[in-house]
Amino acid sequence: MSPVVIVLLFILGLLLIIKGGDFFVDAASWIAEASGVPKFLIGATIVSLGTTMPELLVSLMASASGSIGIAVGNAVGSVTANIGLIMGISVICIAAAIDRKQQTFKFLMMAAAIGLLLAFSAGGSLSIVGSVVLLLMFAAYMAESIVSARKAMKADTGEPRPAADGRTIGVNVVKFLAGVAGIVIGARLMVDYGTALARLIGVPESIIGATLVAVGTSLPELVTTVTAIVKKQSSLSIGNIVGANIIDLTLILPLCSVVSGKALPMLRQNIVLDMPFCFGLVLLAIVPPLATGRFHKWQGAAMLLVYAVYIVLLCTAGIA
Repeated sequence: MSPVVIVLLFILGLLLIIKGGDFFVDAASWIAEASGVPKFLIGATIVSLGTTMPELLVSLMASASGSIGIAVGNAVGSVTANIGLIMGISVICIAAAIDRKQQTFKFLMMAAAIGLLLAFSAGGSLSIVGSVVLLLMFAAYMAESIVSARKAMKADTGEPRPAADGRTIGVNVVKFLAGVAGIVIGARLMVDYGTALARLIGVPESIIGATLVAVGTSLPELVTTVTAIVKKQSSLSIGNIVGANIIDLTLILPLCSVVSGKALPMLRQNIVLDMPFCFGLVLLAIVPPLATGRFHKWQGAAMLLVYAVYIVLLCTAGIA
């Protein structure tokens, strides 16, 4: 395939995720307002399930084809990119207050997921037992989200809700699905052709997984976050990032282990660099707001700085 075609397909992917993100956020916001479910919960469940589809598909396909380095680097690297890059940008732009009652459980579960993943992988692989524990965490996360959503729907806040006639529901369902499709297809185009270019110049597979593929498959979260910031929907943005991270850690890697039919081997890079930096960024993201009740602009700047240090070390340390 000629370089011109590759560039054109890359641009097409970019256009798809931009427009898809616009549809996606508009429809998700409408769903939250019409149902009475808080936007943080919508972001942490429906939106995050949609935006993690690229990570899930890429990691499963990489695992099935034997490219374990890309599968693991993509899942963990996506969490690191989601927090260090995407949440960092979001917090700098909108340093919003948090609802501790609504968000503490999910914040702590995100920290527990990366902590357990690091502990289970210390021996050089993610065992089947470790995978089962993480899958149970995913089930607990979804169950708690459903219970919280039901409580929120029953509560009468007194705020007016938008019209929910058949035509309006249909339009928003189509916009939501079209947004998901645009984001997923666009991200896949960008990842495929970006990865092909990286391989041509000799970039190692593990670094491709933790950087180019990880950031590429995090593009849905980035697009959703930027769109949400523009539309002043910060709760939707933070909920999306937190939910996507929990899904990445408790669903994607355990499923990769199941697909491969054995314990998932971890590279030294994953254990000594990727996961420790990911764990540190998670703590940086959740401790200040849990302690003070809000995010801070300095916190966003610190997350971006730590992520930049991680990328520099990843590209220069030569960890195999």
